[in-house]
Amino acid sequence: MRKPLHSFRGAAPGAVAAAAVVAVAGIGPAQAHTPSAGAGAEAPAAVPQRTPAHLVPRELPPHPSSDWYAGDVTRGLPETPPFCVEKTLPSAGATHRTFWTEYDTGATQIVVRTGTVDAARKLAAAAEKRIRACAADWQGDYPQGTASWRDYGALTAEDGAHVYGVHTSYPDSEPGIHLFGVGRDGRTVTVVSWGEMGGYEQAPLADFKRTTTTAVVKLYHP
Repeated sequence: MRKPLHSFRGAAPGAVAAAAVVAVAGIGPAQAHTPSAGAGAEAPAAVPQRTPAHLVPRELPPHPSSDWYAGDVTRGLPETPPFCVEKTLPSAGATHRTFWTEYDTGATQIVVRTGTVDAARKLAAAAEKRIRACAADWQGDYPQGTASWRDYGALTAEDGAHVYGVHTSYPDSEPGIHLFGVGRDGRTVTVVSWGEMGGYEQAPLADFKRTTTTAVVKLYHP
């Protein structure tokens, strides 16, 4: 069995399958996300003017040794979906923004505007279900590793939010700690993910809860 790789690029701060682009010991997120200055650089897809507001770098949990950097708000899903919620969120109606530091810490925010409030409720519930099952699913794929998750509870933010943690570890590889915030305002859902190498004790839980609350409050539903 091939060893699972971890990617902490902004779009995928977590343990992913062996086909991941960046290994823990490989390219850092700042390198991976530095925009190309060349004439052939591809411009991000334009987003609708009524796109809900996304997080900005200063609203992320502070990093002790680096500033946060951010890509543009871009239509659709990230090229590399965040760990745990792969194949859960639709591309239609979605926008995303990726964040990274000069070290291994990265984050992603995805916002999805659905057609109805009921559809948004179901989407948020599906995302939470996938996160709760993520550790068991990962360990099923990599039985030599270990994984666990924690429910950090609900937050008072608009129509509700919830925060979770997932930890993964594999022999001879760095462990990964991941935080997820799922929230809804009307027919709009957001999923915020944060990850770096380490364990639960390194997770900036209080700051991430504030980040998740901010992300939900910045949503809107006309």
